[in-house]
Amino acid sequence: MADQIVITEKSSQAKDVRTAVGSRYGDILSAEGHLFELVEPEDVVPAWKRWAPILLRPEGLYGTRPAQGGNKAAKLKAIREALRTTRRVWLATDCDREGQLIGQEILEHYNYRGQVMRVLFTAQDEQTIRDAFARARPNSEYARLYAAAVARRQADQIYNLSLTRTATVILGRGARGVIGIGRVKTPTLAIVCRRELEIRDFVPVSYFEIVARARVEGGEFRMRHAPPERIVRREKAEEVVNAARGFVGTLGVRVEEKRQGPPRLHDLPSLQKFCGSSFGWPAAKTLDVAQQLYDGQGKKIITYPRAEVRYLPESLIADVPRIVAGLQAGQSFSSIPVPSPAVIRRGASGSFHDKGLQGASHHAVIPNVNTVDELREIWPRLSPDEKKLFDLVARAYLAAVMPDFQYRQTSAVLDVCGFAFRASGRQPIVPGWRAAFPQWQPAEEKGDEAQLLPALRNGETAQLRDPVIEDKETRPPPRYNEGTLIEAMQNAWRFVDDEVLRDRLKQAKGIGTPATRAEIIGGLKKQGFLVVEGKHIVPSASGLGLFGVLERADPALVDPGVTAQLECLLDDVLTGRQEMVDAIDAVCDVARRIIGKLKEGAVAGGASLPGAAAGGAASDCAPTPAMKRFAASIAREKHIKPPRGYTRSASICRSFLEQHAPGKAVTAESKRSESSHDAKRGKRGRRITRKQ
Repeated sequence: MADQIVITEKSSQAKDVRTAVGSRYGDILSAEGHLFELVEPEDVVPAWKRWAPILLRPEGLYGTRPAQGGNKAAKLKAIREALRTTRRVWLATDCDREGQLIGQEILEHYNYRGQVMRVLFTAQDEQTIRDAFARARPNSEYARLYAAAVARRQADQIYNLSLTRTATVILGRGARGVIGIGRVKTPTLAIVCRRELEIRDFVPVSYFEIVARARVEGGEFRMRHAPPERIVRREKAEEVVNAARGFVGTLGVRVEEKRQGPPRLHDLPSLQKFCGSSFGWPAAKTLDVAQQLYDGQGKKIITYPRAEVRYLPESLIADVPRIVAGLQAGQSFSSIPVPSPAVIRRGASGSFHDKGLQGASHHAVIPNVNTVDELREIWPRLSPDEKKLFDLVARAYLAAVMPDFQYRQTSAVLDVCGFAFRASGRQPIVPGWRAAFPQWQPAEEKGDEAQLLPALRNGETAQLRDPVIEDKETRPPPRYNEGTLIEAMQNAWRFVDDEVLRDRLKQAKGIGTPATRAEIIGGLKKQGFLVVEGKHIVPSASGLGLFGVLERADPALVDPGVTAQLECLLDDVLTGRQEMVDAIDAVCDVARRIIGKLKEGAVAGGASLPGAAAGGAASDCAPTPAMKRFAASIAREKHIKPPRGYTRSASICRSFLEQHAPGKAVTAESKRSESSHDAKRGKRGRRITRKQ
């Protein structure tokens, strides 16, 4: 029998560990993600089998049972048998909160009392793995990481199941479907719905801007009228034009030399945002591509991708020369002028910041120091998408160790009979880190700000010529894509009015985790609450309906701030400011209060989900032929592509019609006969989804 064993999170990890250390630390056994799940409420209290508006909080904690599916049973059996005789276990699961849970829950379930060592690595090359085993620490040092993971899972079970059952019983009122509530899922839906309602309610306002050419001794440039507030009357705009036509006056010129540091390194949310905006990638695809670069066979050229911070530990400063040299050995990055020695920036405004990593399991995503020397051999094995993503990671790293971008900022002001005209421009002096992004142009350098001004002197004479009026119109806020939605989830504090709570949440990591946010969005799309239109994510009619009902029942159900506050509790467990049980109790208190409000609303005859009495709460059905024909004709007329699934889902089809033909959509909808359609459908059984 084995004297010691290694437990990894998945088979690919086991293979990499075996290649790196062989059998030096015993047999290497892999899990398959979570090998255990929490028992159902009715397994704890039989009376809980009947759905009721109550808090499903057991005495103590929910127990665990073996998970089903895949090859989990065989994996668990192998580990269970090995644990009977082994005296030492090396936990080599992922280095984050969930990785700690996956490994330790096995040992806790079987009450293992031998020695346990924790192996943490943020890259999966041979050298990194060998070094990680050499510096392994007793697993007891990671008790708070495990406690935070347990608190998250226990709190989610209690919150999600209690409120799902309560909402279904009270708000469904005869609906055949389940009204699923998730601590993260429901507020995420709310973020998208509020943005959509804001867009629909938006009333554009026309306004006017005046631009003219200014003539000075050194040449010409554009000057724009800069009023204290928008001009909404054309008569006023024409007054400004008349004053500017042929005006000669004295320029007020200010010239400043400024410098700008490089952008921050990437974590997973920033990669997902960039790839969503630039490449149109779903968030899940960005994670999949990054995962291949991290642990794909013959690759392993970036560090752990599920990063939650954008800093590096100061201990990695020693790796800078080797990473830079490895990147510049290849053709793609050889022309980027990184100085020797490289520029090292410490602290909150830099890249190397130990304090910025407190409470985080892993650092920013960077090239793997132990494989970067092999980049020329690895590069041909990468797919086009993998090359795109690695390029982002590599250029961000090189920029981080390059000099500041230095430029000359020139501002000119001209008083035209009391109307202020302004111009500004940048002239690069030292490109610095900008040389790593030769094709990139920031927003502040576009439009008028991008013009190259002639040499200007304070007090010199300028003449305005050819003033013109530009018709403008205010625009609604943009719809989310998956990248910007993940950013919104990460920055949930922006949706909170309370200043104290906002400041606290700024220090937290938003709602969800880098590893789960894409899954949350995917689940909402699968349920039909969110739909994809081009690069954008919009709520379906059923999604908007659910949001409206939940918000009226209790705003806390859809408040990202409440959920982010609960995430703060989990961070506090990790850092020792909060005990695990106390964090779970705090989440239960929130759930208990919401249940009470829903009960009060039911007694008072409050809101229910539209169509619940007819059995259409969470269900969707096929659109009528009239709706499908109308949607197809609108798409042809506007030269747009109808959304995927519009021929199968009435909610998707309806959402498309409401957006592109809101006045006529009612007519198409009136042709629909939901009651007769529903009568043909069989009853649906209730099913609980355990995802957030």
